[in-house]
Amino acid sequence: MEICCKFIRALLCYLPIIFTTLGGAMASHKVYPGYPSNSTVKVKQVYRTSYHFQPKKHWINDPNAPMYYKGYYHFFCQYNPKGAVWGNIVWAHSVSTDMINWKWLKPALTPSKWFDKYGCWSGSATILPGDKPVILYTGVIKENPEPGYQVQNYAIPTNYSDPYLQNWVKPNINNPILNPTQENVSSFRDPSTAWFINGYWKMLVGSRHNDRGIAYMYKSKDFVKWTRAKHPFHDKPGTGMWECPDFYPLSSPGVRNGLETYTLGKDHTKYVFKVSLDETRYDYYTIGEYDVVNERYHPDNITVDGWAGLRYDYGNLYASKTFFDPVKKRRILWGWCNESSTTEEDIAKGWAGIELIPRMVWLDPSGKQLLQWPIHELETLRGQKKNIRNMKLNKGDSMEIKGITAAQVDVDVSFTFSSLSKAEAYDRNWDKFPREDVAKDICGIKGATAQGGVGPFGILALASKNLEEYTPVFFRVFKTHVKTYKVLMCSDATLSSKNMNEYKPSFGGFVDVDLADKRLSLRSLIDHSVVESFGEGGKTVITSRVYPKLAVAGDAHLHVFNNGTETIVVEKLHAWSMKRALMN
Repeated sequence: MEICCKFIRALLCYLPIIFTTLGGAMASHKVYPGYPSNSTVKVKQVYRTSYHFQPKKHWINDPNAPMYYKGYYHFFCQYNPKGAVWGNIVWAHSVSTDMINWKWLKPALTPSKWFDKYGCWSGSATILPGDKPVILYTGVIKENPEPGYQVQNYAIPTNYSDPYLQNWVKPNINNPILNPTQENVSSFRDPSTAWFINGYWKMLVGSRHNDRGIAYMYKSKDFVKWTRAKHPFHDKPGTGMWECPDFYPLSSPGVRNGLETYTLGKDHTKYVFKVSLDETRYDYYTIGEYDVVNERYHPDNITVDGWAGLRYDYGNLYASKTFFDPVKKRRILWGWCNESSTTEEDIAKGWAGIELIPRMVWLDPSGKQLLQWPIHELETLRGQKKNIRNMKLNKGDSMEIKGITAAQVDVDVSFTFSSLSKAEAYDRNWDKFPREDVAKDICGIKGATAQGGVGPFGILALASKNLEEYTPVFFRVFKTHVKTYKVLMCSDATLSSKNMNEYKPSFGGFVDVDLADKRLSLRSLIDHSVVESFGEGGKTVITSRVYPKLAVAGDAHLHVFNNGTETIVVEKLHAWSMKRALMN
């Protein structure tokens, strides 16, 4: 065990080097000279998803301004209409009646003014009184200093009676509505959805001061003239640039109904504050209180703020954005999932980036974290179904689930076990390191093949016929020195492909669950090059991007497995072949 701890310490030292060398989730604003305008002639279909959001070709990144308006869900995102790498950024625009099937419209915002000459970057939508939407977004007025000189602008529809909102205007009067201070001209972006309280509209803008991440609050009486609050809304040293800040109220613990953003500060005690950390390329959130008088946010547990915060997704998700769905009274989360392939491969295939399935989010009954679950509309794509009940998996067993399309499947499985006596010992030295690093590194070091006690057990997604390639999603149970248990969930892309060029990380997160009933559940949305997994009803979520060479289309297989000494029972398994969504 001590050898394992030393290895983890050494690995942690090299993680930044490994991450940079192999690529990882690449920065949103990295410039690729000569490539941004290299338009795709022929798109390669392999690895393209069938029911996740993506355009017909080229690059997408951050989700922007999701909203509901006059019978349609509107979704915007950062888009390069001229190539498969970041650059030439406009706001792509699609509409839907169910957030699964999408109709592609012309871009809503394109660089056309002096205040967004070099790009229309991320932002949010707010519905003003009278059912009038307005977009706040970051405009880039100069290319230098890198990644660009940033200001905040607004845009409004030209015709409020058009349910598609096909045309937007960026008024010359009052734009830009916000200018950066001299010290942060290149670190001032991504305005949030606004809320109204005590006679003022209020919104957040992400920024930094040296290595201190900052969310500044601005307020306005007319939504045009804005002034900065006396103090930062929230900040944290050592966290770098804060992108895409998001702030919203929560219903009582366990209540699935969401709350409108305008209810901020109105008799609700718990709020979510989320930032996307540019240095790690992950999203972190805390749950806390909103001090309306002093205009500050205070997380409940300051020890899990910043880099140590909770995560929506312990895998490949970034730049998330939420909105309140007034039709079904729920808060919906969108997240961008970048490629893990190389830039050269993205250019060759003619596209890059997908958006993950929209998730409903609500406060866990414990009040300590959020729960997430795919919107139920996804279930309309379910086709051929396979059911299994009470199937035993002894040590070393791997059973294929046949009768479904394994490359395009929704699988929901409940595992049970009779005893925890064989659980592996949890090394207290692991707690000296950041929680997410420990989880990820244990998953990588032990993997799905190293024999344990209770686990590893789970599924093998996108597996080749002879298991030369597979992406395991699995659990391991550890016993602590105080006779409690820690559940680790992993999604390991290490053996997902024989192609050595891709970034193939092992992701992991702990699951806060009571094992009194000795049961764990796992749902995975498998879609050709993405495996999006929800552990224990959405307590822990991990997404992996994978690009198998052998386990492609009809040659992909799905297994359940157990490599622990404790017998595992597949209490029930439901797997559905998924139909293709109508997509753009």
